Amino acid sequence: MLHVKGFKNNVYILVMELITISTNDVNTFSTSELNYARDSIENMNKFNQIEILRILNNHKDVTLNENKYGVHVNLSELSTDVLDELVSYIKYVNTQEVNLKKVEQQKEDFKNIYFAKDNKDNSKVSNR
Repeated sequence: MLHVKGFKNNVYILVMELITISTNDVNTFSTSELNYARDSIENMNKFNQIEILRILNNHKDVTLNENKYGVHVNLSELSTDVLDELVSYIKYVNTQEVNLKKVEQQKEDFKNIYFAKDNKDNSKVSNR
């Protein structure tokens, strides 16, 4: 079960709860795959969680149940196509985060190498 939990100032946190999963003909995802999807979405930021809800809302066969605690979705009842799209988005977000961390680390390295106050090369400025 997936739900978006509301807090003050319309800030939402997407929380997924996996209900009892039985073998069904709806999808071929295992319990561990559904748990991975749930945990990944729970750890995403607000923007990405809203994108997950948009993906789910674009599929007419997905039932979104909303109450004062949030929006609930039974992951075990989603079709393979919908789950594939969710997993694809999760992989995209994870890849973007890895790339962003690499770029941020490069920036920090450059800053430490070329712009550090202790760097002796920076103290020698040519007077041309």
